[in-house]
Amino acid sequence: MRLVQLRTAVAGALLLATAGLSGCGLTSGSPLADSVQPGTIGKGRPLNGAQLTVTSKEFTEQIILGQIMGLVFKAAGAEVLDRTNIQGSIGAREAVKSGAADGMYEYTGTAWITYLGHTKRVVDPYEQWKAVREEDRRNGITWLHAAPLNNTYALVANQANAQKYRLRTLSDVARLTKKDPGAATICGGSEFSLREDGLPGVAKTYGFALRRGNFKKMDDGVVYTQVAEGTACALGVAATTDGRIPELKLKVLEDDRHFFPNYNAAPEMNSATMRKYPAIADLLTPITKRLTGAEAQRLNARVDVDGEDPHEVAKDWLVREGFIREG
Repeated sequence: MRLVQLRTAVAGALLLATAGLSGCGLTSGSPLADSVQPGTIGKGRPLNGAQLTVTSKEFTEQIILGQIMGLVFKAAGAEVLDRTNIQGSIGAREAVKSGAADGMYEYTGTAWITYLGHTKRVVDPYEQWKAVREEDRRNGITWLHAAPLNNTYALVANQANAQKYRLRTLSDVARLTKKDPGAATICGGSEFSLREDGLPGVAKTYGFALRRGNFKKMDDGVVYTQVAEGTACALGVAATTDGRIPELKLKVLEDDRHFFPNYNAAPEMNSATMRKYPAIADLLTPITKRLTGAEAQRLNARVDVDGEDPHEVAKDWLVREGFIREG
């Protein structure tokens, strides 16, 4: 997607989001009723008397992260309204920006590209976070420290196809598209086929000679099972923290030219909320530091593979890590 198209699409989505926040579920929500207490964080209950709203996008990892934030605020003494599971990025972002919600976990690459309109990626994860933090201040948004968790794009293959076609890197995929074009089939979501940080950009960077029709569009969740089966497509587009990658023993191919942006998760907070409750930074920072890619895969797998409830997964993790206590 060209920058002008991207800005037009974002602008249209912003108008829809601000004109119809209720259509995104932002006028409803349910209070967190859990009986939780401070563990290693929240001692002295610094958020006593606060009424805070947390939000998230609609996919598994986002819902878990939103529940983590809400439970931490609850343990620290706040009354918390749960408005997680909002469809699309723009609705949740606008809720935080407008003050309809107080915070969420967002991804640095999403902010840099989608919200702030940049096309040139920043290779270093810390510099990416710092650039987003500085520029987003003017929007009334405060970014707290980012997690090691980097939910970026990747191409994956099952072990048999990776071995058969000698696939270790994306440069190997480029070689395959030229040497054996019929074998170079990729399954992925329709959004990836259009985004500049998706197929158009990666194909240009690596010189993919992908045959017409060899990118097969399908629901993101179906991609993993199709790649594991390995007949409809040799490769698939994946999110690097998805729990189905280790569960299905898929091989993540190395982005050897460092094309894909960094999508490190970080708390994106309404700045007015942070001025009123600065203790939020101390509450969330140790938790965010613990959120690695491997940890995210394990948490996501408990929902997507084992069928557990995201709220219970979030609470169990926080209790197990000692951040909060039940009762």
